[in-house]
Amino acid sequence: MHRQLAGKTFIEAFSQEKDEIILVFDTSVNDEELVDPFFIKATLRSNFACLSFPDSFDRARRNSVNLFTDFQNQKVEFIEVYLNERAIQISFENGNKLVFKLFGNRSNLIAIDQEGIATQLFNNKLPADKSITSESLNRDIDQSFEVFVQNNERYEALFPTFGKLVNAYLAEKFQHLTNATEKWETIQQTLDELNAPPYYLTKIELIPTLSLLPVGEIISEYDDPIEALNGFYLAYIRLSGIEKEKAEMLRVLRKRLTQTDNYLENTFKKLVELEEATKNDEIGNIIMANLHIIPERTEKIELFDFYRDQPIIVKLKKELTAQKNAEGYYRKSKNEKIELGRLNDSLSAREMERQNLTKHLNAIEAIESLRELRSYIKSNALDQTKAVATPADLFKKVEFMGYTILVGRNAKNNDVLTKQFASKDDLWLHAKDVTGSHVVIKNQPGRNFPALVIERAAELAAFYSKRKNDSLCPVIYTPKKFVRKPKGLPEGAVVVDKENVLMVEAKGE
Repeated sequence: MHRQLAGKTFIEAFSQEKDEIILVFDTSVNDEELVDPFFIKATLRSNFACLSFPDSFDRARRNSVNLFTDFQNQKVEFIEVYLNERAIQISFENGNKLVFKLFGNRSNLIAIDQEGIATQLFNNKLPADKSITSESLNRDIDQSFEVFVQNNERYEALFPTFGKLVNAYLAEKFQHLTNATEKWETIQQTLDELNAPPYYLTKIELIPTLSLLPVGEIISEYDDPIEALNGFYLAYIRLSGIEKEKAEMLRVLRKRLTQTDNYLENTFKKLVELEEATKNDEIGNIIMANLHIIPERTEKIELFDFYRDQPIIVKLKKELTAQKNAEGYYRKSKNEKIELGRLNDSLSAREMERQNLTKHLNAIEAIESLRELRSYIKSNALDQTKAVATPADLFKKVEFMGYTILVGRNAKNNDVLTKQFASKDDLWLHAKDVTGSHVVIKNQPGRNFPALVIERAAELAAFYSKRKNDSLCPVIYTPKKFVRKPKGLPEGAVVVDKENVLMVEAKGE
């Protein structure tokens, strides 16, 4: 771009399609006709952001709006990429700049004055871009091997512009590497590939993609980056209906499959931990066998574990007798068995879900007709774009001892949880006297909330509050029917008419 644009003059910028702007530059401003024009077509949609460079462009006589008129007749001095940022600046001789901010679904074209302050936006629906400055776009990052090692070999913070493709490429390369030096050498080799031709027009999950690395189903290679961008743009806009809808459905299904795999892995680990840990009923039996040697008001004692033929440290509540402590462990044992049963049921259900997702993926990959694709999606209820959001989608969800605990994500989300998704008999919790998440335990008809479940929910309420780092946090809990929101209160604020308080340590998921 610098070779093409440096020394040329900004002629005009106009838009005749939503989310699309054309910039025209030329060597002369005196002639009525363009002499040696250079066109930049910026497509800045929420689902597709791309620069392309048509050889010519005929402006429509109607529905065409002039933009960035303050730049007319200004001469381009240089073009460069901001340091460690997906943004390109066209700098003019008078100090003004036009900045292409290519941030995925938040892409924009921004005018910046001589003081480095944003003065005009192409997309005014991104008001935060008004606060962008030239200085804020440059990110000076120490990208040394020493910092890589200090960061536990996590390179993402050192190279924030790598993106999904490069990260996936490196993750695959790292699978067979064991030490930091080898990984660092791989990163440097990848940087060399990124900074030199060729440029690849490839297909990933059926969608045309412009890549600096040889990944996916490679369609063509380019030595010229402008030709590569033009080829990518044309390939993308020529996608047929079947290709677009099929690719989107496959993307959604693969995402669900990944989420299911993560759930299965985490749940299986939790199940193994529970099964390998010393059982609560075993600890109860060990206490009962040693009643005669346990002093009163003891908080911790070493006893003989006759299940494993070795000593074991047993925690006790000092205000209870040894026998009462044993009874407490027996109660925990019942809940432990409930939790084990629930985890096994969840694993079975998710494994079945995984099999169904795999079946749908294979079936959709083989479909060639748009009508057949839509029929399959509809008959199998795969399109969730119009589905009503579930609590699991909206809130953090924790399952504990057979009970569902929901945690609000922010002030607005807290209101949704308390006002729309909590019933009057659910239990409502919140860290006392500080901002934090609303927490709700879903009621099970005919059952009282177990003390351990209330304690677990209180730990979450403490963790997702301003008291997260306190040694102990007071948490209020009450049936949701005693929680109300009078008109005029800010988001997340409520009035609690009746409450109990529990002191807990803050613990996350």
